[in-house]
Amino acid sequence: MKQILTAAFLLSVVAAAAQSGQYHVSNTFAVAGDSKWDYIALNPVTQQLYAAHGTRVNVLDKVKGDSTGVIENTAGVHGVAFAVKAGKGYTTNGKANTATVFDIRNNRVLGEIKTGNKPDAILFEPFSRKIIICNGESDNLSVIDPATDKVVATVALGGGPETAVSDGKGNIYVNLEDKNEIVKVDARTFTTGAHWSLGKGEGPTGLAINTATNRLYSGCANKLLVVMDAGNGHIVQSINIGGGCDGVAFDASQKTIFTSNGEGTLSVIAAEGPDKYQTIATVPTRKGARTLAVDPATHRVYLPVADYQDATKTIVPGTFRVLEVSK
Repeated sequence: MKQILTAAFLLSVVAAAAQSGQYHVSNTFAVAGDSKWDYIALNPVTQQLYAAHGTRVNVLDKVKGDSTGVIENTAGVHGVAFAVKAGKGYTTNGKANTATVFDIRNNRVLGEIKTGNKPDAILFEPFSRKIIICNGESDNLSVIDPATDKVVATVALGGGPETAVSDGKGNIYVNLEDKNEIVKVDARTFTTGAHWSLGKGEGPTGLAINTATNRLYSGCANKLLVVMDAGNGHIVQSINIGGGCDGVAFDASQKTIFTSNGEGTLSVIAAEGPDKYQTIATVPTRKGARTLAVDPATHRVYLPVADYQDATKTIVPGTFRVLEVSK
């Protein structure tokens, strides 16, 4: 039995090594502007990258990194999401408490929508076909209908939302950073349901979902990725990751989880089954690279970052850039 278990373990290690394929920083794209940044997103129509920072969103060619446009006047911008069938994109402007609406094809600004306080993470929810915005200071969600660009619901959460994901079947899951919980929201009625503790996980930030296995992946400030059953809130596993995680992404076709860690690493974890996970790589990035986007077509990972002057905590001019990680 011992020999059989040893052989199985060795096969698992070899498989993990092959899957890791030596991830590394394969490219760096310089981006104009020296303001603080947050999320990065991939436009599924034009295949361009959208890097949110300061009062603007820089639009980049995902292959060459060339600048292809700028969306201005987005004060304290955090995130970008796309309602493809409506032909619109949306930004969350944290200092203005608004969302900017733009044309998904040419980035022309179409309007502005009032949200809750400090809008942060944002996503397109496919079941309801609505835009969902996490308002960090008013502890609620703003639900926007892309057909009218009106807020059609406001969902009180009982805690500060950091990130939200959808299973595409009528359920939205939201990390509550100050409560160490995930709250379930009904995408039909936009009402809250169960609140599930993250156990040992503290300060949840990034969140991703594996819809095939119905598992949630919550990145926490205390260097843990908590794997939770999205059906009942049961904690399946807690996995060690790097410090300062603010982003989690799941590449479904590769069955791979990525966490972007502000300490300067990218944790790469193989989802070998609903309840079986193995860390296959810890990739050096740069200190401050805490958010990410994954291209599901090329499996490349993009992380915005800049260098800081330690004494003043200000960005070194000309250092804002996007790192590309690939095999």
